[in-house]
Amino acid sequence: MIYEKKLANAEMSDDELDNVAGGTCYQMADDSRFLNSLNGSTDRYSAKMLFGNKKEEIANAIANAWAGFGITVDQRKNMFHDNKYYFNGKEISQEQARKYAMKITGHFMTESDWKW
Repeated sequence: MIYEKKLANAEMSDDELDNVAGGTCYQMADDSRFLNSLNGSTDRYSAKMLFGNKKEEIANAIANAWAGFGITVDQRKNMFHDNKYYFNGKEISQEQARKYAMKITGHFMTESDWKW
């Protein structure tokens, strides 16, 4: 019982947090699924893949795909902070980034179209 209690209250060290892919794992996975369905600019990654040995490569692929729309992504250093999205130097929400990308491509989707 003591062991379970310790795990439940455990915190990650700064070094451990630095080894987690940018943004929340779910946010990054959603970005990849959205961009893949929108124009095939990324593969479809699950949140589990963002803990693997290719996390940096995956994070870069997602950032590069957003850059193709003129959107800069500040990928946070740990999974407890959302990424920040910028267009023309102004911070925008992830949803605004998605809407802009859909407008550019002319490919409009609902969440159920890409989040499968």
